[in-house]
Amino acid sequence: MTFEEYAFARSRALMRLARLLSGDEHRAEDLVQDVLAGAYARWGRISRMEQPDLYVRRMLVNAHHSWWRRLSSHETSVAAVAESLTATDEAAEVAERDALWRLVRALPPRQRTVIVLRYYEDLDDRTIAQILNCSSGTVRTHAKRALAALRERQRPPATTSLGAF
Repeated sequence: MTFEEYAFARSRALMRLARLLSGDEHRAEDLVQDVLAGAYARWGRISRMEQPDLYVRRMLVNAHHSWWRRLSSHETSVAAVAESLTATDEAAEVAERDALWRLVRALPPRQRTVIVLRYYEDLDDRTIAQILNCSSGTVRTHAKRALAALRERQRPPATTSLGAF
């Protein structure tokens, strides 16, 4: 397979993965462009691999993590403005999905990557471990911690009743 054929066949999936990892469409475009440029330079070697797509996905995940590590790229959080939602079910679903993605984006990079690769790319632990260059047990640990953090953050705050005596 030539590089052009690969890029044409897989660019949409790579873009989706980058968008899910970064949470920003423009940053995702930059990541995919950088990764494909790097893959093009090494395509002779990559194309001879048993699973070139795993290698390119690993390049994408590493590029995202490298971007995240740069101090100049960290974003500053601001207090969210509460918006009133209409009573339609569609709006509620969109709001719920958006709230969940905010929680996912707040996870540490490795946990977020495992969640995206497992639940949105539908990859098994062994494949995720190959992409992240770690063991399957490490993948399961990251997934367990990420899901626990998501459950904890999604739980409504407990109220205390001081006058209950």
